[in-house]
Amino acid sequence: MLKRFLTLFEDAKKEEQPKYSLELATAALLSEIVNADNEVTDEERKAYHQQLKKHVNLDEEALSLLLEEGEETSENAIDVVQFTKVVNAHCSADEKANIIRSLWAIAYADSTLAPLEESTIRQIADLLYVPHSQFIKTKLDVKQQNSSD
Repeated sequence: MLKRFLTLFEDAKKEEQPKYSLELATAALLSEIVNADNEVTDEERKAYHQQLKKHVNLDEEALSLLLEEGEETSENAIDVVQFTKVVNAHCSADEKANIIRSLWAIAYADSTLAPLEESTIRQIADLLYVPHSQFIKTKLDVKQQNSSD
């Protein structure tokens, strides 16, 4: 009986397919920051578009669809773990750091950093195994870039 139960469990585990593509997982993570403080600004939406464009190679029509799908997926998600698992499976350390940089760019797009935005980025960085020093470095780089613009 136990053997049959274990076989059933193993079969179910083998059938698990990734629920999200890397592009959709990235779009959903970026969307998390747009909506983190419950104040979505035009600047944040524009930054979301610009930052996602850096991570995917799509034409404008496909990018627009991905932006919408990313927002919807993010809104319906219980947590970000499902997205970070996909990113961890497909991205190098540098690519993950670039995602964190994009998250900071979106957070600073409206010239203010809400505590919830920073907390969300910290959580995502931890789940992506981005070292704390890299988390801080990307934050400072983006903040300095925004203040010089």
